Amino acid sequence: MKVAGLIGWHNSGKTTLVVALVGELAARGYRVSTIKHAHHAFDVDTPGKDSWRHREAGATEVMVGSRTRWALMHELRGEREPELAELLTRMSAVDLVIVEGFKNADHEKIEVYRAGLEEPPLAHTASNVVAVATDTEIANLPPGTACLDMNNPASVADFVERHWSLTRPSSHPNRESA
Repeated sequence: MKVAGLIGWHNSGKTTLVVALVGELAARGYRVSTIKHAHHAFDVDTPGKDSWRHREAGATEVMVGSRTRWALMHELRGEREPELAELLTRMSAVDLVIVEGFKNADHEKIEVYRAGLEEPPLAHTASNVVAVATDTEIANLPPGTACLDMNNPASVADFVERHWSLTRPSSHPNRESA
């Protein structure tokens, strides 16, 4: 699968751009999935519900299924945090996986950088940054790093299509094969 990363400082607009980009690419007929890295403990379950009670009782994995979706929760229970490559093996095949975070992983990335951030752009030091989606001027970008308008998701999607060599599907967006 092709993997496109979005990285940036806290409150740079990463999630906003990911959501817009997923919407734009899905409207173009691509099958897109996402992985988001969290630096803190998080919960996707509701305390008191059956699946939560199963996890709390010590289950390593809890799967919940219905006619509209299924979800698998895996408790690490002290094991090491999985690398991005390990998480990708658990994903269904799609045209593109957009990864929010995992800035030190080896995949190519777009940095989201907003005016007013106190930190310097990550593109100056982070590996594999191929573009910066921004709303401001950035001096001294590494050679070959594209500068994109973060407020124009369609143009960012155009860049993603070109850079990751995506081919527009000829069939319906909800097609059976990827």
